[in-house]
Order: sequence, then structure tokens, then C-alpha cells
Amino acid sequence: MGKIIVIYHSQQFGNTKVLAEALAEGVREAGAEVELINTNERRVTLDEFLAADAVALGTPDYFSYLAGTIKTFFDDIYQWDQSGEPVKGKPAALFLSHGGGGRVKQPFEYLARRFFEQVGDTVEGERPINEDAKKKCLALGKELTKKVK
Repeated sequence: MGKIIVIYHSQQFGNTKVLAEALAEGVREAGAEVELINTNERRVTLDEFLAADAVALGTPDYFSYLAGTIKTFFDDIYQWDQSGEPVKGKPAALFLSHGGGGRVKQPFEYLARRFFEQVGDTVEGERPINEDAKKKCLALGKELTKKVK
């Protein structure tokens, strides 16, 4: 069946959460188990990460960079890797929200390439999130699920 974790940061406007939920729905429709983790509420544990067959990562654009909690997740992966944990190579889907800038895409993809095999194109949703962005995330969730089946 496969398990995918959707790791994202969302708070004030909830736009990244809307995209995360659409992606998770695509995973469910494609037949995999999915867990959503909002890094604004808690940190991802090593055990949770290792138990997943693939990940989806989402961030808002904060000053043309990732949300701090998503950067902390990348820092955690780096530390796990340095301690010998098998954290590299999982399939990953990326999505982001922004209020008109969207410049976070470049550093986000750069960090993701260090640890993951990106599936599909990064989905961008401009605030307020429209149906097209949700449909793209739904399709991306299905595409990611195909990688773990």
C-alpha cells in the first residue's frame, strides 16, 4: 500500500494547509496511507520519517525563503544523515504558497535535491489558493503515490 507523510508549515492564512490537504487527498485516492504533519504545531521525528516510503513538503514563501520550521526539518535530516541514518533518496513532492512573490522555489528545490528524488514539478499556489492549484496538488499526490506502489 505505501505510506506518505505530508510535511508542511501553515499558520496565519492557512494557504499551505489547503495545498497539503489537496495533495493528501490525491494520495488517498491513489490508494496509499497518508499522514499530515504541520511543523508549526510539532517537529517530525526520525521514526516517523523512516517509516514513510515517500514525503511531500510544503512551505509558504517568507521573505523569499522557506518557513523556519521547514528549514529546521532540513537541518534535522542533515543531522540524521551525518549520524549514519538512511535518510537520502526517498521520492518527494514539493508545493509552496505565496502572496505574489514565489521566490522561495529556488532555495526550496535546492535543499530538497540534497536529500530527495523530486517527483513532478513543484506546485505553486498564490494566495488565495484557487481550484487550479488544488487540482495540481491532487494530481501531484497521485503521481507521488505511483512511485511507492
